[in-house]
Amino acid sequence: MTIQFPRSFRGLPALGMLAALISTSSALAQDRTDDVTTMTGTVTSASRNTMVIRTGNNAYQLFVFDRDTIKPATVPVGSQARVVSSAGDEPGVRIARSVTVGGEGSASRDTSTSAAADSTVVPQEVRRMERNIEREARRFQLGIRGGVALDPELVLIGLQSQVGPFFSPDLYFRPNVEFAYGEVTALFGLNLEAIYRLPINSRRGRWAAYFGAGPGFNFIHQSFERQTGQSRIDFGDFHSDAGLNILGGMRFRSGTFVELKTSVYSEPAPTLRLIFGYNF
Repeated sequence: MTIQFPRSFRGLPALGMLAALISTSSALAQDRTDDVTTMTGTVTSASRNTMVIRTGNNAYQLFVFDRDTIKPATVPVGSQARVVSSAGDEPGVRIARSVTVGGEGSASRDTSTSAAADSTVVPQEVRRMERNIEREARRFQLGIRGGVALDPELVLIGLQSQVGPFFSPDLYFRPNVEFAYGEVTALFGLNLEAIYRLPINSRRGRWAAYFGAGPGFNFIHQSFERQTGQSRIDFGDFHSDAGLNILGGMRFRSGTFVELKTSVYSEPAPTLRLIFGYNF
């Protein structure tokens, strides 16, 4: 038995799946420990979002700066830094709570040259995580997307951009275009969506849950073929409509993301879309 929903409620059954995804993400975030430690070492690299120090036993530690991090305006490479940090979402990455840079002196001047040399021997895994964090923090990103849609059944591909944050450290504008095709349906969608990153874990954590909404403009062409007796009838239907997209998903520091999206108040749009993508 198939249940048909009125047009104004089309897509609402999928909202329960979006809520479950966000709830699961919140539960995972609560499992993080609050292991607070203090480290002192030589700064080998520093940026707006990350810092790497070399400790006294020649180990390299990567820190990320969160919205609540207390630190100087600049952290010079080669300086001595004392960092109070807590555990991050993955081994090898810690969240800096406060950074104190040591005063200038002979020791600091001597370490500036060695820090430049040390930066070339930082483990590749640390460098890779540092690059991923910097990429995720860029104000403008381009990405690709693909997935499947239900009712009607379609395969979709598309492009997207992400700009921000705006007004809030967690609010982004993410317009995207999608082209979908199926057995009898072809769709072109223009979506002007905004997403909000849920502040349930570190801003620079390995993953982040988000939800979003925005208007969607869909252009659909459907072609049908019907045979009656000895004659074959071909006819097509083209129409467009606007609706409201509601979505939720998870994005990862590596650049990949997965999301569920539904459209309400839009008759031609698919009821549910499962999308995978990658931000460059």
